[in-house]
Amino acid sequence: MVQALNQALRDAMREDDTVYVLGEDVGSLGGVFRVTDGLAAEFGPDRCADTPLAEAGILGTAVGMAMYGLRPVVEMQFDAFAHPAFEQLVGHVAKMRNRTSGRLPLPLVVRIPYGGGVGGVEHHSDSSEAYYAHTPGLHVATPATVADAYGLLRAAIAGDDPVVLLEPKRLYWAREPWSPDEPATVPPPGRAVLRRPGRSAVLITYGPCVPVCLEAARAAADRGLDLAVLDLRTLVPLDDDALCDAVRATGRAVVVHESSGFAGVGAELAARLTERCFYHLEAPVLRVTGLDVPYPPPLLEHHHLPDVDRILDAVEQLHWED
Repeated sequence: MVQALNQALRDAMREDDTVYVLGEDVGSLGGVFRVTDGLAAEFGPDRCADTPLAEAGILGTAVGMAMYGLRPVVEMQFDAFAHPAFEQLVGHVAKMRNRTSGRLPLPLVVRIPYGGGVGGVEHHSDSSEAYYAHTPGLHVATPATVADAYGLLRAAIAGDDPVVLLEPKRLYWAREPWSPDEPATVPPPGRAVLRRPGRSAVLITYGPCVPVCLEAARAAADRGLDLAVLDLRTLVPLDDDALCDAVRATGRAVVVHESSGFAGVGAELAARLTERCFYHLEAPVLRVTGLDVPYPPPLLEHHHLPDVDRILDAVEQLHWED
């Protein structure tokens, strides 16, 4: 996935000289996860620029660049490091097109490594997608595959609206057949993908929990259950049609994500499915999420994050008929 993200940035910068990359350590170091490795050497320190440790200033600079016709791609080093820039994101980035009656879009991308599973401490393992998805004017996407990492980032850079791209850290080193010379064609943003078909129930998820749900579906098959896995890919815009189709086909659904459950994305999905698919549901929509506590120390994170056992426990609560 790191290679795919790097190639997406490289290709975008080669094709469009208005694309700039900026952030902490993105230049000479190539980013702490090496996503920007080699970009400063190829495009120079102006187009791949190291910045001070000041997230509000980084994003504020990107706002000005986008207003003047550039396409900045900002890297926030870790999820919780982006919080000092939240006022810029909510107060200006998300509102500028509406504020100017459509005359001034802000074509910028904010890349944020997020999620746990890598033994990181607090501020290094947070999942803040609900904050961004709750903010009108932002698009929010999160890849779970190598191909989606490339495709979603390219689409985000090419678009005229601001995009928060949440990159699952635990999947940075995930591998799958993919060639930088022949990038895979992926569905556009706003389109969910059924990663596994099934008839018993559907696991609805995104980002770092997609592989976990696929593993749970394989384990459930040993118990005679045929679980579908729906990867949302983008939280804003949301693919309501795919969500409803999956629930109507199975009658049962479990939403799985790493962030805490209270007022999270899963709560919104459960409400929408109840409103739209009530007469197709055989059981309430259940959620398997991170616990409603600050992110725990590394030795305890396996208790905090959704895993196969917790997902299968939720599936067993869906009141199967004999």
